[in-house]
Amino acid sequence: MSAHLSPRSMIGQVAIVTGAASGLGLAIAGRLTEEGVRVALWDRDPTGLAVARDKVGPASHGVVADVTDTKAVRAAWTETTQTLGAPSILVNSAGILGPSAAFANYREEDWQRVLDVNLNGTFRCCQAAVPDMVAAGYGRIVNIASVAGKDGNPYVAGYVASKAAVIGLTKSMGKELATTGVLVNAIAPSASETAIFGELTDAYRARLIANVPMNRFVAPREIAEMALWLASPACSFSTGATFDISGGRATF
Repeated sequence: MSAHLSPRSMIGQVAIVTGAASGLGLAIAGRLTEEGVRVALWDRDPTGLAVARDKVGPASHGVVADVTDTKAVRAAWTETTQTLGAPSILVNSAGILGPSAAFANYREEDWQRVLDVNLNGTFRCCQAAVPDMVAAGYGRIVNIASVAGKDGNPYVAGYVASKAAVIGLTKSMGKELATTGVLVNAIAPSASETAIFGELTDAYRARLIANVPMNRFVAPREIAEMALWLASPACSFSTGATFDISGGRATF
């Protein structure tokens, strides 16, 4: 662990949270700032970013960044470093659900779009972060996956495949970086009341809840608490792991 960090304190660290204008990203960014972390809010929506920054507070800095654009990601990394300092935390929360469609009717362009945001976007942001974190000898990367990537949901093939791939990427990165001081873990939530699920039909929402033994959606704040620990120095011997927060849904 870097010498300037205490085993618990996160005060003064710099974090990047993608997809931070709303949903899980916004909740995680807010929770990090409560612990004294300076947070770069990355999102492609400048209007949403302005609103998010007002909610998160003065310890945050909004950066317009499209995770599907490698040059934009690298530019956002540079801007963040120049404005806030070297990031030691990266939370990859940017994601889309994609269409709800039978597999036989799932359009290839939708498939490519979902994977480009959810999987390739995570890859791009990690590639921007890893060299500097390894050079510093310390870093925490938290990838937001989904329980759907472990046991599958029907009619959202692109989303399920992308989140399963994020879990695999996390395992590979965790093992590769295990001795560098950079730890990489994933969170696999069940469905939460966020905008990503806002267009689901009542029947589909009912099916999602029926899969959860606790019989409710997970709150963004609950996911943020788990992300906080994984992003902290207190997380010191977990890497390449996927942590379920699914109300009892996941069994492996």
